[in-house]
Amino acid sequence: MEQEKPTTSHSAQMHPATGLHMHDHGHDHGLSGRFSPITRRILIVNLLAPAILVAGLFYLDEYRRNLISTELSGMRTHGEIFAVALGESAVSPMGHMLMPELSSQIVRRLAFTAETRARLFLPDGRLAADSRNLLEPGGQVQRQDLPPPISIEEQESLLERAFQAIDRIYNWLPGGESYTPYRENVEQNAKDYPEVMAAMNGDVWVARRSMPDGSLVLTVAMPVTRYKQTLGVIFLSKESNEIDDALYEVRLDILRVFGVVLIITVALSFYLAGTIARPVRTLALAAERIRRGHHRQHTIPDFSERSDEIGELASALDEMTEALWARMDAIERFAADVAHEIKNPLTSLKSAVETAARIKDADQQKKLMGIIQEDVERLDRLISDISDASRLDAELSRAETESVNIESMLETITSIHDATKREGEPSVTLHVDQNLITEGMEDRLVQVFRNLLGNAVSFSPDKGTIDINARREGDDIIISFSDNGPGIPPGKEAAIFERFYTERPVAEKFGTHSGLGLAISKQIIDAHGGQIMAENIMSDDGKITGARFNVYLRAV
Repeated sequence: MEQEKPTTSHSAQMHPATGLHMHDHGHDHGLSGRFSPITRRILIVNLLAPAILVAGLFYLDEYRRNLISTELSGMRTHGEIFAVALGESAVSPMGHMLMPELSSQIVRRLAFTAETRARLFLPDGRLAADSRNLLEPGGQVQRQDLPPPISIEEQESLLERAFQAIDRIYNWLPGGESYTPYRENVEQNAKDYPEVMAAMNGDVWVARRSMPDGSLVLTVAMPVTRYKQTLGVIFLSKESNEIDDALYEVRLDILRVFGVVLIITVALSFYLAGTIARPVRTLALAAERIRRGHHRQHTIPDFSERSDEIGELASALDEMTEALWARMDAIERFAADVAHEIKNPLTSLKSAVETAARIKDADQQKKLMGIIQEDVERLDRLISDISDASRLDAELSRAETESVNIESMLETITSIHDATKREGEPSVTLHVDQNLITEGMEDRLVQVFRNLLGNAVSFSPDKGTIDINARREGDDIIISFSDNGPGIPPGKEAAIFERFYTERPVAEKFGTHSGLGLAISKQIIDAHGGQIMAENIMSDDGKITGARFNVYLRAV
């Protein structure tokens, strides 16, 4: 039994009671299956919230406590009415005791109105009146309408038994409420109920007790007083069937709502999975086919009409695939060009060696040895440039950038040229704005500028002039190398940046350059997010007076 703190006031206090896995086995095992991992994860995540909500609402402990508190409050109000009616109307003329017959009639009538079982105990503990008795001492019969008989299957449905089991589980959990069992003897006495004995002292008591079926019995013990003298105790009790029925209806409504939410959630989950998992799986299968295929017939599906991440992913994969094919084509062309460029000096070297073995003239042999030496140097230079070009991509992808001062870099390059130039080589004039700072790899930018300066020197006439100009325009830094040489053949302004392009001055010794310098320079500038372009310098009469190379870098 759970009793509440006694009080003599009228306000008695109540005691709270989905990735895709790619397997390299020659088949798409990792992509098979009815439901993808993403679909399962979306479904589980979407169902988790309503499932937790339903599990929590099954408990409804606070809601049940509020119903019980409301019911006890109503019973206490009825108890006060009972006590006042008995104290005013059922007291003997002497005012020191209750009249049993009149008390029984008042109890029976008020209990019928309040729909509550009422029992009256006298100060000596005897039961004076019980509204549940069909036959009172005066021969009057109390009638109580009983519900129609129902079967046990109807009375205790599967859901009711499930809810009762849930309530028992929650009661076993830490913090759950436990109640003293309710027992009722055939011959009742006030001593059977501690709350009644406590009410004999003038206090108001309420209690909750448990029945064998898990329901509760709510009781209120109210003293019947007359001139501050306790003449008896009115004991009201009521089973929690109505509360349990209300709780059952709430739970049933929750289940109905959960059923609708479940259907909607599952449908939306499959729709969401279809818009995410299925396109991702399609893209993964296409990527797998491209990886395993030996031709270019397989393409990435086009989801560009989707303005979301899937569309961006499809576009990125398509661009990546095209870039890979372009890179493979470039590698194939580079390999063919390397083979062709190496074959030329090897053929010349082979011919010179075979000829030197047959001739006996010392001067001819000396001349052939010179050719052999030049071919070896050409091969060495060619192989060095090819090696530099082949590993440039990897180095650029790993290198860390830093702030680079263009002004000091160009001043250093110019100073080195002036200190090391030979007789007759062109002079260099430098015009640089201050505070030209870019983000990049200093050693590679130095390589570009040295290539451009060397290229300008090789094409400039003796005692010519090379102008280097660096300025800032908006967010760009423009570095220009201008010479007064023969210029660039018309229409070849872009071709000169291709690998192994060998448009060289007539006076230059054959094989001095590999034709990779400008190609490497363009590759480095592209890696910095800039541009490099070439153009001819034209005079007023339309003649070519030199060439200009412009490098565009992002300023910081």
